[in-house]
Amino acid sequence: MSEPNPSPAGEEDDVKRKFREALERKQAHARSGATHENGGGKNQHAHGPAANKRTFRRKSG
Repeated sequence: MSEPNPSPAGEEDDVKRKFREALERKQAHARSGATHENGGGKNQHAHGPAANKRTFRRKSG
């Protein structure tokens, strides 16, 4: 005779195990890359000092 089908709980455990293994592989791959946590921030003063801001005035006459 043929083998009995595995119980639904057994299939569910197998699916969970496969997903967990895939997630672990994905996380390990992400951790293996270089991190840029200490790469520095953006340029804080890209457009010069605020004293040089232009003023816009309404045209008179």
